Amino acid sequence: MNLILYQFPECPYCQKVLKVIEELKIDVQLKNTRTSSKDREELIALNGKTQVPCLVIDKKPMLESDDIVAWLRKNYAA
Repeated sequence: MNLILYQFPECPYCQKVLKVIEELKIDVQLKNTRTSSKDREELIALNGKTQVPCLVIDKKPMLESDDIVAWLRKNYAA
């Protein structure tokens, strides 16, 4: 699966998702929407807003940190 996480480090909801990604050792491409205008524009083009965290799973966006964490645990937990 191709996973991309739009995020920025100061966001507590992003931190919650990043912690699970690290815990489960998942390979995810990170895109920082605060430091990269290109990444921010990609996110807006994808779902019409700048809300983070946004996990893109095979080109389909998923919002809400609790939903993302649940999906990661369901699909990657041993």
